[in-house]
Amino acid sequence: MFDTSVIVGISATIVSFAVGYAVARRSPLDGSRSASAEKQDTKNEGTDKIFADMGGEYKMVLVVRNDLKMGKGKIAAQCGHAAVGAYESGVRNTPAAIRKWQNGGQAKIALKVDTEEAMMEIYRTAKANKLNCCLIRDAGRTQIEPNTKTVLAVGPAPIVAVDSVTGHLKLL
Repeated sequence: MFDTSVIVGISATIVSFAVGYAVARRSPLDGSRSASAEKQDTKNEGTDKIFADMGGEYKMVLVVRNDLKMGKGKIAAQCGHAAVGAYESGVRNTPAAIRKWQNGGQAKIALKVDTEEAMMEIYRTAKANKLNCCLIRDAGRTQIEPNTKTVLAVGPAPIVAVDSVTGHLKLL
């Protein structure tokens, strides 16, 4: 009835909304910050400044390993973990990018890779380009062996920056 990309998209959207709502209630990103938050922002100021001149829209990409033959529900769960992890690290490390992404509709795109090596190359390139990332390793309780790398989230970041690393990948 639904294809994988629809399920992943819906799941990631629901998870992102719920996490965003919960986090927004606990730690506002509107300027009322604690001293520790200000120290964290100063520490990561360079990363936000890299993207400051890149106008336009922001997105998050979820890179899913296609070789694992995960079921649709498993893919959705792993993408949810990656989206939440990327959001949480973004709040700490690139809060301006998170705000721009939230204000722009929280776009998330699910893409596929055929091997762990291909996913790790994207991870290394994204890190080298100072992009926010979250690499998910499965706990191994259901379909996948423990510690298997399943999904990589890249962003939220400007579309141009994310596409420079993931633009060659096909939709899931």
